[in-house]
Amino acid sequence: MAAALPVTFDNIREAAVRLDGIAHRTPVLTSRTLDSLVGAEVFVKCENFQRVGAFKFRGAYNAAAQLSPAQLARGIAAYSSGNHAQATALAARELGTTAVVLMPEDAPRSKREATAGYGAEIVTYDRYTQDRTALGEALAAERGLALIPPYDHPHVIAGQGTAALELFEETGELDLLLAPVGGGGLVAGSAVAATALYPRIRTVGVEPAEGDDTKRSLEAGERVTVPVPRTLADGQALATPGEITFAVNRRLLDSVALVDDDEIRDAMRFAFERLKIVLEPSGASALAALLSGRVGHRARRIGLIASGGNIDTRRVAGIVTA
Repeated sequence: MAAALPVTFDNIREAAVRLDGIAHRTPVLTSRTLDSLVGAEVFVKCENFQRVGAFKFRGAYNAAAQLSPAQLARGIAAYSSGNHAQATALAARELGTTAVVLMPEDAPRSKREATAGYGAEIVTYDRYTQDRTALGEALAAERGLALIPPYDHPHVIAGQGTAALELFEETGELDLLLAPVGGGGLVAGSAVAATALYPRIRTVGVEPAEGDDTKRSLEAGERVTVPVPRTLADGQALATPGEITFAVNRRLLDSVALVDDDEIRDAMRFAFERLKIVLEPSGASALAALLSGRVGHRARRIGLIASGGNIDTRRVAGIVTA
């Protein structure tokens, strides 16, 4: 008998109640042009319109809201390349506490400025030579803070799963669901919601080709570490999947598709020109997999999560015009 998953559909429904009126219920876009190109009916869940500009607010708030009053009084710590940093900072502000966030030195300027703007203290590190998990745990322990990791936490995963839950509430049954994979929290929560509602659905994660740690881990049957990737998709530039997220994804994911930077760039351009939305590279990876034919599954009705849009005008112009 298979062991119980660390995150259940009930956890996701409870998170949805907790987030009601706090997180945005983001729109679902459709496009006849996209449908024609793909040969299917496609529904795009636009988490670029979420608070802080990305799905991460769902998980950060869901986790922070379950801390004890004593924990909240001491404050929250997090580590992140940008979106979870902003999400934790805003969640802390909403709950009347403070946040200290460990961010890589090369995190996009817009994400650093937004995190500071929400009131967080920022501590930096070198993502290519230092272990952010160890640094983050040490920082939290030293200051007595409650650590909310960016993906490897049941409450975070449950919060992220509410994006897929909302998508299904609007679209009904889908044949295929695509979601970006960084540490695996979004796709894990999405897969829990998807398979609970529609057992026949296929759930596919999408990673940068240069950072295929989840794909390799699923193929190996255990967590695999790769060199920290250098990719446009900075939000997906991780070396190894999370322990809890991998436990979910190895059970529920059908496959992982890989996309390269040129395909991500094309998807960002398509989103801007045809869908009229701005996506950051990580936020465009699921769309990139669909447009480039990397998915490998035939489907009539497809949902995908456009996970974020945190990118400044200078960087987006440089990417889409390259």
